[in-house]
Amino acid sequence: MQNSRSKPCSCPSLKLREVASMYFTMVAAFLVILVVALQGSVPRGSDFPYKVPLDPQGLLELSWNVSYPEQAVNFQLLIRDLQFGLLFGMSDRGEFENADLAVLWSDGHNSYFGDAWSDAKGQLHMDSQQDYQLLGARRAPEGLYLLFRRAFSTCDPKDYLIEDGTVHLIYGILEKPVHSLQAINISALHGGLQRVQLLKPNISIPELPRDMKTMEITAPDVVIPSQETTYWCYMAELPEGFPKHHIIMYEPVVTAGNEALVHHMEVFQCAAEFDSFPHYNGPCDSKMKPDRLNYCRHVLAAWAMGAQAFYYPEEAGLAFGGPGSSRYLRLEIHYHNPLVFKGRRDSSGIRLYYTATLRPYDAGIMELGLVYTPVMAIPPGEDSFILTGYCTDKCTQLALPAAGIRIFASQLHTHLAGRKVVTVLSRDGKEQQVVNADRHYSPHFQEIRMLKEVVAVFPGDELITTCTYNTEDRSRATVGGFGILEEMCVNYVHYYPQTQLELCKSAVDPGYLHRYFNLVNRFNDEEICMCPQVSVPQQFDSIPWNTFNRDVLKSLYSFAPISMHCNKSSAVRFPGEWEKQPLPSITERLRERIPRCPPAPEPHPAAPIALNLGQLRR
Repeated sequence: MQNSRSKPCSCPSLKLREVASMYFTMVAAFLVILVVALQGSVPRGSDFPYKVPLDPQGLLELSWNVSYPEQAVNFQLLIRDLQFGLLFGMSDRGEFENADLAVLWSDGHNSYFGDAWSDAKGQLHMDSQQDYQLLGARRAPEGLYLLFRRAFSTCDPKDYLIEDGTVHLIYGILEKPVHSLQAINISALHGGLQRVQLLKPNISIPELPRDMKTMEITAPDVVIPSQETTYWCYMAELPEGFPKHHIIMYEPVVTAGNEALVHHMEVFQCAAEFDSFPHYNGPCDSKMKPDRLNYCRHVLAAWAMGAQAFYYPEEAGLAFGGPGSSRYLRLEIHYHNPLVFKGRRDSSGIRLYYTATLRPYDAGIMELGLVYTPVMAIPPGEDSFILTGYCTDKCTQLALPAAGIRIFASQLHTHLAGRKVVTVLSRDGKEQQVVNADRHYSPHFQEIRMLKEVVAVFPGDELITTCTYNTEDRSRATVGGFGILEEMCVNYVHYYPQTQLELCKSAVDPGYLHRYFNLVNRFNDEEICMCPQVSVPQQFDSIPWNTFNRDVLKSLYSFAPISMHCNKSSAVRFPGEWEKQPLPSITERLRERIPRCPPAPEPHPAAPIALNLGQLRR
């Protein structure tokens, strides 16, 4: 709105135009000088301890470090085959729409770098707040190194909030020159996504014992199948009479050249109840795979792309070998081969570091969350449906030692519909702290993550695990179970000292679910058969999923009594009454963390930075 006292002005004076022109010329010149100056002080590769290939061919390699005092991530991007630029950024689930981007582009003569965002249609816009800070760029024999940094939180509504858990990184390669940022057509880009845990915990590495030995559980020169996704299983065994040892560390062994194909790996120990297991080396979903291998489910080690070595606390180690321990192990490798390479051979796996000098405590693994049962279901077409599993005060009071346990690592797990997983510790009805949370969880990226701080759990505490699911692409109800199209909600927590408590999970009381089916029958005038021979999944299948039926099911899960599974390693429950248990009462919730905003920068035009990279290839 124009001020009534100001006079309209058709054009600025000559002097004002000259000043404006000089100002922008000086800004551009300063930025070029700044970039050139920074090119001479690029940090060493050792300054970036975390590394991951972005694309299947390994042409783009991302390295990074985390500064918790400065609340920022420093990135180093190696572009081995620079064409006319690159998009790099983050989005909720790896989409190119509504993404937060750092963009390098060239018109064939001049190159530019800027902070941008994409709208719901994929159109790029220069961000008015430039939060990807360029630190330097330099050419090397192996390619172009681009260095930049980004604060965890910028308080810019167009920016992605970097937080604990999975981050979906996206990239796109510009194969033709473009004359402006807005001219970039996202749909025409050759691009993809990579999932990482950006905010690695800042944990000091414990001193390793002198008598430490290593053992490699690796695939025996496997030919990676020429298909996009393969889960490969290989059986290994410990020597006969192998005594008890402590695993104190493990790390990946990835065959050189296959870094972009080996997505994640796990080593499982088999059940001790079987004297022997058949040898097997082949796809995990093959009909030739012996059924007995399904009894190899106890996780010894898990690694996912981008993860570093895993260290146990100096007071504890994971026991393997000795009486009551199976000497059979199953290695599982997920190969991600989207370009369908043929004939690639692989001997990747996991290297275990172990010692015969036992540490003070055996580490244990405990399952939290929901029991694998169809009584817990998600209606079809849901954007964010929540299910919660409980480890109640009654169970921890009975099963944990007086001094409590210490949780130091966690592996979250759902099947394909899972979107978020959070476990919270509660004491006397008050939420105390988050044990582990992944608000951008992906079932395609599961790893054992060391916690930033050890969580102490005492008798009488409660551990509450909440999972959020999306079933918008499904037309039938999704029930709990072992199948990949069924669902799970689990947190495998790693802790010490080991106790007899191996599983602390819940499910809705079956009797209350039966009442729900009765209510649905009456309200909808439906003939839903609840005869004994009709299974719970069949009853869920027959429900017409209108708003009433959905809301009543949500309400049922939020108030109905639960069946508690407070189980020993023998799968037998601890003595006590565990059916129709009341839900834990939470009287005080944790406050939502308010992101810390960096100091507001001085106002300046949202302009890209010019880089002197020479003429790019045509």
